[in-house]
Amino acid sequence: MWSVRYDGQDENAFYQAFEHWSDPVWLRDFFFQNKNDLNEHFRVINIDKAIYETIDEADKLQCLILDLALESNLEQVFRPLEPYRTINVTLGKEKAKGKSFQHSSWLRIYAIKVGGSAYIITGGAIKLTATMQEREHTLAELKKMEMVRNHLISEGVADAEGFIDLLQTQ
Repeated sequence: MWSVRYDGQDENAFYQAFEHWSDPVWLRDFFFQNKNDLNEHFRVINIDKAIYETIDEADKLQCLILDLALESNLEQVFRPLEPYRTINVTLGKEKAKGKSFQHSSWLRIYAIKVGGSAYIITGGAIKLTATMQEREHTLAELKKMEMVRNHLISEGVADAEGFIDLLQTQ
């Protein structure tokens, strides 16, 4: 597993997502700005409850991904971004979802699958709507995935070995 660090960012996308999801001040601001979606799609009206659930769920998701990364078995967590996709595609867009007992999970980690169980994390978001195109912050995650995918294609990367070769030449 690798994670993108975008120009101008101090941390990689994986770390940055979990940093936001463990920050009550950041979460309060996010849920306040998106309280209509939170209520409409998840029937959650208490922002403090949403904050608590997010921190708890993020901790579990981060541990799951990092534990599996050590065993190279991330395919248990990541699924195709497109629900209709049933076969592996070269540099496929993938997502990992959290697990919540109160409601369906709103946490997402986004990645490009470079082969086998090798992934490049492109970002993460709290998804409170049915589609990513409905909100600016999730649409931005789609754009980042496409940008990373296009960069890999332009560099001739088609699998994990090609990605490792690319890293070694830079």
